Amino acid sequence: MTINRLSDQPPFTTKDGSTIRSILDRTNAPVQNQSLAEASLPVGRATDRHYHKLSEEFYFILEGSGSMEIDGETREVRPGDAILIPAGAWHQITAGKELRFLCCCAPPYAHEDTYFA
Repeated sequence: MTINRLSDQPPFTTKDGSTIRSILDRTNAPVQNQSLAEASLPVGRATDRHYHKLSEEFYFILEGSGSMEIDGETREVRPGDAILIPAGAWHQITAGKELRFLCCCAPPYAHEDTYFA
C-alpha cells in the first residue's frame, strides 16, 4: 500500500512555469500509468503555452479563479471545475486569483513530453 501525504512532497517548478508538488508519480511511488500533482499559480501569472505529445491531462480547480485556453478556446475557471486537456492540445492556464489545482496526467507527467512553440 502506498500513501503519500501532500505536505511531505517538496515543491518544484515545472518546465511550463507552474509550481507543483507531486502527490503520486514515478519518483515517489510504484506508479505505472498516471501521475497526480497539486499545482499553484500566483495572481496574474500564467503557465507557458505548451502541449504534451503523450499525456492526456485533467485539471481540477481547488481554489482561486482564472482562465483556461485550450487550442485557441478560452473559458473562465473556478473551484469545482474539471478540465480535460487532450494529448497534443496546446494549453495555458492564467490565474486571476491565486490558483491551486490538481493535475492528473496519463501517462505520467515528464519534462521530456512538454513542448513549446
